[in-house]
Amino acid sequence: MSQGNNDVSVEPTQACVAGDAPFTPGQAKACTVREVLDRVGGKWSIGILVAASQGPVRFTELERHVEGISRRMLTLTLRNLERDGLLSRTVYPTVPPKVEYTATPIALELYDSLVALTSWAERHRNAIAEARTAYDRAHGGTA
Repeated sequence: MSQGNNDVSVEPTQACVAGDAPFTPGQAKACTVREVLDRVGGKWSIGILVAASQGPVRFTELERHVEGISRRMLTLTLRNLERDGLLSRTVYPTVPPKVEYTATPIALELYDSLVALTSWAERHRNAIAEARTAYDRAHGGTA
């Protein structure tokens, strides 16, 4: 899984380029499985995708829903998820502009897996914290 910093990159990485062959306009760049998993398993992506899978959600709602995320990181993560085809962004011509994010069909396909993963983490977070404490005590500090 991601360390949380893979949500920042907006430019395509070399991992998305199949070999060294140049791509013609409109030709898709093939991403590695690891790169896809890093994006959907990113520190902030899971919470955003779970929230957006419930229906259209606004930026401020996401800001409240995703605990600890900064406005800048939320903006970058939303942009990356939209770029990857996991979110669709709709701007309504109002003053001030209203923007909503909705999970795309491929993101909705992920929903059950993401909920299962977050539920597992919630159920086992205390046991993991205790295991870390015991490990650190036995090994003289943090890893």
